[in-house]
Amino acid sequence: MAKERYTVEVEPGKPAKDGKPSVGPVYRSKFAKDGFPEPIPGLDSCWDIFRLSVEKFPNNRMLGRREIVDGKPGKYSWMTYKEVYDIVLKVGNSIRSCGIEEGGRCGIYGANSPEWIMSMEACNAHGLYCVPLYDTLGAGAVEFIICHAEVALAFVEEKKISELLKTFPGATKCLRTIVSFGKVTSQQKDEVEKFGVAIYSWDEFLSLGENKDYDLPVKKKTDICTIMYTSGTTGDPKGVMISNNSIVTLIAGVKRLLESVNESLTVNDVYLSYLPLAHIFDRVIEECFINHGASIGFWRGDVKLLVEDIGELKPTIFCAVPRVLDRIYSGLQQKVSSGGFIKHTMFNLAYSLKLRSMRKGRKHTEASPLCDKIVFSKVKQGLGGNVRLILSGAAPLASHVEEFLRVVSGSYVLQGYGLTETCAGTFVSIPDELSMLGTVGPPVPNVDVCLESVPEMGYDALSSTPRGEVCVRGDTLFSGYYKRDDLTKEVFVDGWFHTGDVGEWQANGSLKIIDRKKNIFKLSQGEYVAVENLENIYGLVPAIDSIWIYGNSFESFLVAIINPNKQVVEQWAEENGVSGDFNALCENPKVKEYFLGELSRIAKEKKLKGFEFIKAVHLDPVPFDMERDLITPTFKKKRPQLLKYYQGVIDSMYKSGK
Repeated sequence: MAKERYTVEVEPGKPAKDGKPSVGPVYRSKFAKDGFPEPIPGLDSCWDIFRLSVEKFPNNRMLGRREIVDGKPGKYSWMTYKEVYDIVLKVGNSIRSCGIEEGGRCGIYGANSPEWIMSMEACNAHGLYCVPLYDTLGAGAVEFIICHAEVALAFVEEKKISELLKTFPGATKCLRTIVSFGKVTSQQKDEVEKFGVAIYSWDEFLSLGENKDYDLPVKKKTDICTIMYTSGTTGDPKGVMISNNSIVTLIAGVKRLLESVNESLTVNDVYLSYLPLAHIFDRVIEECFINHGASIGFWRGDVKLLVEDIGELKPTIFCAVPRVLDRIYSGLQQKVSSGGFIKHTMFNLAYSLKLRSMRKGRKHTEASPLCDKIVFSKVKQGLGGNVRLILSGAAPLASHVEEFLRVVSGSYVLQGYGLTETCAGTFVSIPDELSMLGTVGPPVPNVDVCLESVPEMGYDALSSTPRGEVCVRGDTLFSGYYKRDDLTKEVFVDGWFHTGDVGEWQANGSLKIIDRKKNIFKLSQGEYVAVENLENIYGLVPAIDSIWIYGNSFESFLVAIINPNKQVVEQWAEENGVSGDFNALCENPKVKEYFLGELSRIAKEKKLKGFEFIKAVHLDPVPFDMERDLITPTFKKKRPQLLKYYQGVIDSMYKSGK
């Protein structure tokens, strides 16, 4: 049976010419073969998204949070679209009364909450740039963003005020006003006023704009609505300028995609807001929900209580990063294996039966209704019982986790790909297409995509299996890096944004991300090493939780820093008569030998070249973390920082390895 192709070719490929690499054909989603979807008439800005929904759905539930009664969480209490709108107007008038005019910058610092959205909408109303201050970055980055973006007013979660004050006096060059989402202590007031900065509680701030009525400026599609700083794996954060048009265009594309697969959003949809609004992924999802008059409920801010919040809210669409889905997968696996022989056998039998049926092309709802009812219904209930769509983004989702959830969750499980610069969702897999497992799917129907060859890495965009750097063109793209024209010119070539990621087209028109262009270096013998690809391969060793591989042009071999899996290492040590606690085991030469053997085994299995084998390892029992600035908030490795942190260890590995 021929597989359906989900992309159409709109321009032919071009061979290498004048020193430029060859470029593959330009593709777009088959759902846009007759042209990209037009944004809804009258929908020119993010403010219009909200304003039009208030007109259409004034009494719909919009924003909800758990009521805490006698210290215990109760039901969700809701504000309607009209109630939110009335507060947003007050917030806007209060901002303007602080002397901030159109084009001014307001920061928002803290976990997702109704106040976060209301502050954002007030910025949208008055043509102000909303600048998220990263909840997951240290005070140094917060100070950098305030000064770089010239943030004059910052909205802050009550418990984050002390963090913000760590940016003083540096940040006070620009920052004139602080607004708490809750209360303010007299001590905080005294501390802030020393620097000539005003600070208000949420209620005090709302009263500032009373009896004032500022006109809302006319907003254009090209206006910037947010500067979103990406944590970046090198150097200072970059301010990605996103226009109204980018978000409005993305919404039109998502709408077309969901309609095309019969999964349109409706007013009855419910979303759990827990992924940081400071990132583009959650921001655009919430804009999509607001556009449909749907409901957004906020979590309590504690990962351990997330499942309980899900059970109470009963969301219909659940967005996650792979780390959250990995936790769900591990929890389910544990329940299955501890359920006794009969339950365990029954689960595995039902799983095999349903998966076989899905592989034959049956939809997940029709693959095995009996197994769903008898065996898998509890899994669906664990996610509240109403989830119909699980969307994973921000990092790659392991294929075995994706397959497992597709079978047992009673929902579509889709993997997406995008960057802050492409306004999040640029690719997303198609429901019920099991062949797209491990891919990010075809493009969303509002962008063109092509691959550009990377000859030094051996990737050819015109070969029978096209591989190359993923390049994107379309109105969802960002408007440039704030105050960094040099970086903007680097990534924009002839209207194409170069993502830096290497992709491989699949026969069905979906894309698989296989490498990262920048993570390439030359060894002393002149051989190029595509390090991200190697980390993916070596990461298949069960004893490895995380691996960072290093090499440079002065050395002839590769070394690695590994976060070992505690359980696997302790089990191996017990079986092989090696004593000591986990920290001691990580120092033990016998354990290192075991790891080198495992790395060598997988390298041979995957037919790696000799120079791609790892010759020395250091085992760190402490996982790479944000506290030591070794990873970004989306868990990407910060290679320069890793090198700086482990420089001594690397030097000794090279000395002993020669």
